[in-house]
Amino acid sequence: MDPVTQGVLGATLAQAASKPKLIIGATLLGIAGGMAPDLDVLIRSETDPLLYLEYHRQFTHSLFFIPFGGVLVGLLMHALLGRHCGLRLWQSLLFATLGYATHALLDACTTYGTQLLWPFSNARIAWNTLSIIDPLYTLPLLGLVITAAVKKRPQLGRIALAWALIYPGIGALQRERAEALGWEIAAARGHEPVRLEAKPSFANLLVWKIVYETEDRYFVDAVRVGINSRTYPGQHVAKLDIPRDLPWLDPASQQAQDIERFRWFSNGYIARDPEHPNRVVDIRYSVIPNEIKALWGIELNPGADPRQHVRYHAGRDTGQRNRDKFWQMVFD
Repeated sequence: MDPVTQGVLGATLAQAASKPKLIIGATLLGIAGGMAPDLDVLIRSETDPLLYLEYHRQFTHSLFFIPFGGVLVGLLMHALLGRHCGLRLWQSLLFATLGYATHALLDACTTYGTQLLWPFSNARIAWNTLSIIDPLYTLPLLGLVITAAVKKRPQLGRIALAWALIYPGIGALQRERAEALGWEIAAARGHEPVRLEAKPSFANLLVWKIVYETEDRYFVDAVRVGINSRTYPGQHVAKLDIPRDLPWLDPASQQAQDIERFRWFSNGYIARDPEHPNRVVDIRYSVIPNEIKALWGIELNPGADPRQHVRYHAGRDTGQRNRDKFWQMVFD
């Protein structure tokens, strides 16, 4: 989720546990705790672009790391802010830990995947109930958190916490409706999917991307689940077959290993880019939900040294044509 939402949600839980005279300190410590896990984005390598993908939402986002992360943030923020806001050390540790505890659970509500059970499992858990950015979720929380701090009313923080729980619940209901439509689309084509998922599109819970897998292909479609439902048939692409699609690739090379790392990150949803034959993409994400124009992928070099890593590629075609097409789906 975006940093603003993470910080605001952290403040929400801290405010809900606060007393009026401590609410300013609780808000600041909750914000810090809510944002801190994303410091893992600093773990990068100039030569290995996939290192970032492996460590983002890993140990800092584990449920088992919450006490350690909360204490670290609390100790630092107590020295910087907590004691100046009248908080005792244990209160700073409490509010920072409460804020920290919200982060991974909120991330798991999105579609990216979060390693909640690390180090016991490296499974990327994604509940697919929220978009990575959603103003309808964030703005009410932000307004309530600010008002609670200004008026010193923890009750408003508790109302914000209720909204923080209700909205993903609405997302779960919408996801179930979208998946049901996805199964209908597959059945109409005579397909029996190996797996099927619905993912919210950008900044809303109305339009969903349907991704399903057959024996040899991936299909992407879009559905709108409002009062009335509507489907937007999409595209399909062959699943990655390395001997067929990349026959020149040495199975012992670093690039071959990087494909498997990218496969894990993408939960197996990888294919060769139809427009770039040496590029492998994650088909789960695109600007237009019923298209296979991936937001990210890896690019291989047939002439690379066996020890050389792939190149990470990110592209977002957000031109006027795509924006108009997307919002037309949202507003039907």
